[in-house]
Amino acid sequence: MSQPHHPPQPEYGSATPQPSGIPGPGAGQPYGADPMAAGFAPPPKKKSGVGKVLLIVLAVVLVLCVGGGIAIWATVGDDVGEVVEATKTRVVAPETLNGRPKVTEPALVAASEQMAAEIKKDVPEATSQVGGFYGDPQKNDLVMIVGVSGVMADPEKEMNDAISAISGQLGATNMTAVEPGPLGGDAKCGDGSSEGVKLGICVWADRGSLGMVVIYFKTGKEAEAEFGTIRAAIEQRN
Repeated sequence: MSQPHHPPQPEYGSATPQPSGIPGPGAGQPYGADPMAAGFAPPPKKKSGVGKVLLIVLAVVLVLCVGGGIAIWATVGDDVGEVVEATKTRVVAPETLNGRPKVTEPALVAASEQMAAEIKKDVPEATSQVGGFYGDPQKNDLVMIVGVSGVMADPEKEMNDAISAISGQLGATNMTAVEPGPLGGDAKCGDGSSEGVKLGICVWADRGSLGMVVIYFKTGKEAEAEFGTIRAAIEQRN
């Protein structure tokens, strides 16, 4: 009976043959080889537009919850009518904002919810809080709103404290007084920038609320042109 044929075995210490195109241990990468096939990871992706937006969100939340140091209370000697009016104030997230729909991008939806949750946690005496995004980030049309309601002891101070904080966080400059609209109080708009993104920023405060509107990719003057309509959609009084 003939013996079965066995392929010759490599001698001890010799290199095991490698499939064509794949280097053996210690071998250099062949010229023109696919780096992914050789186990090399691709270079990290550049930060996405949504990623930049989320960093700006964090800065704004820090302003309202920490930097601004919101104080909500009524003091002896306050105008009773103003206090009663303030208690009727609420901030809401409308379905559309000056023609813009709510953003459905999951990361931004989650950020909206987180903004409101952080404000509620850090300002427990607030009567309402809001955070939201509107527009289409892919078309460089995006608005962020954030606000809180309650009886403000010193609205002008709250607004100025918030502006002082965003001057560092969002590079806010040229924050000048603007027409606050029929809801009254004080308002300022100006220019900002963060993560290389131009920002139009408006902040308002009255006896019943403190809020901020950030319009991405626009100037303070452009934001001012929309501010009155946007604030009227966010702030409501029963």
